[in-house]
Amino acid sequence: MKLGRFLINGEAKIGKLSGEEVVDLTALNGGSDSMRKFLEILPDIRANVEAENGTRFALSDVQLLAPINDPQKFLAIGMNYQAHAQEARDAGITVPETQLWFNKQVSCIAAPFDPIVMPKVSDWLDYEAELGFVIGTKCRHVKKEDAMSMIAGYFVANDVSVRDWQIRSPTMTLGKSFDTHGPIGPWITTPDEVSDPENLNLRTIVDGVVRQNANTKDLIFKIADQIEYLSTVMTLLPGDLLLTGTPSGVAAVTRDWMKVGQVCRVEIDELGAIEGTIVSEV
Repeated sequence: MKLGRFLINGEAKIGKLSGEEVVDLTALNGGSDSMRKFLEILPDIRANVEAENGTRFALSDVQLLAPINDPQKFLAIGMNYQAHAQEARDAGITVPETQLWFNKQVSCIAAPFDPIVMPKVSDWLDYEAELGFVIGTKCRHVKKEDAMSMIAGYFVANDVSVRDWQIRSPTMTLGKSFDTHGPIGPWITTPDEVSDPENLNLRTIVDGVVRQNANTKDLIFKIADQIEYLSTVMTLLPGDLLLTGTPSGVAAVTRDWMKVGQVCRVEIDELGAIEGTIVSEV
């Protein structure tokens, strides 16, 4: 199933996509629009969710919000596609031999079709198409063979990056965390509706021009490896967001930065698409 948050009549709600409609499930969540809370109780209310008994709204009449806006963690891995790592080497960038993780501050999370703000302090604005997944079960020291069962679902993400600010900080966090630079969505697709998360085509399209076109089978560290590695360090909690890396074709290599007025679209087969117009910071 596809779960998300949406706005109708000025009120944020939890919903499930059903064809061209959204079923309101907010009542099952105690009236809260917190997807993090919803995922915590989902195993207990799953039958009610699948029954789709809530009020229905036409998808065209609602505004989709970030499917999760209150995660405790928003983490992303760098240099995790074979071709991307090679283009980095070709550009003289050192590629680590171990998993390279960094924080995106949760304040950067944006809705799937919100504008992407070009900051006043830099025009080195880059895109990064990424497969994201959300943790559904509290876990620590997860074995690789058990890791995939910790996942509540998958989503499309754009790890928008301000490259010169990224370079300034060894942790990369500053350049990855400008407001609006974490668009995610359009919903969370549960694992039962994803044929193989490590064999999905993903694309970045800027003003109709394909900038990235790859498949998640090119991942260096697979999803189970990522969960095993991270859970060695920290407890992963329902609602935590993890991004699996971006493929080759980023503007950091071509220097063809995104510009104000352009439209950046990220698509992943089976999961949908997110899209944002680049706007100037006010």
